[in-house]
Amino acid sequence: MENFNNISLLKSNYWIAAASELKKLRTLTFASIIIAFSLVINSFSIPVSENLHISLTFLVFSLGSLIFGPVVGLFVGVVYDLLNFVMLPSSFFFPGYTLSTMLEFFIYGLFFYHKRITIFKIFLAKFLVDYGIHVFLGSLWSKILFNKGYIYFFTKSIIKNTIMLPIEVIILVLLLQALQPILIRMGIIPKQNCERIPLI
Repeated sequence: MENFNNISLLKSNYWIAAASELKKLRTLTFASIIIAFSLVINSFSIPVSENLHISLTFLVFSLGSLIFGPVVGLFVGVVYDLLNFVMLPSSFFFPGYTLSTMLEFFIYGLFFYHKRITIFKIFLAKFLVDYGIHVFLGSLWSKILFNKGYIYFFTKSIIKNTIMLPIEVIILVLLLQALQPILIRMGIIPKQNCERIPLI
């Protein structure tokens, strides 16, 4: 596998490589597994308040995006959200949620796909997802759906995500650290510069 650790996201060959994942049977098979696991894990999410819950799906999202990249992640996000609507009676379809799921896979893919994994990158990816998608966009979608003020949802969401951010980062670091050697040996991800995930 070619190492893309030093290739900028602005380079065309990065995006060619990411788009080529759509043609690989192994990638599509793994994407299906990621969708299935995400649906199962999401069914065990813990409700916190109105339209706010705690879930571990971010672990599966980030792992999948690390392997199949941001382009496949956009499609996986659409399929996951539609299946989540069909399979879970308590859910409902809203295009804003579909967009949020697509962006979540996309952001994880930008930070992890064919990249050197660091704790700082993991933190930054989670920061953008938690505050950019869950707080900013999530509060907007809730305002539209539930006819309450944006600040009402924003306040609850930012408190919840601020509390959960360091916990999620630690869990994600531990997961990637545990799986990284296996994924490297299988040729699924490029070899990293060191055995343990560095800080920066």
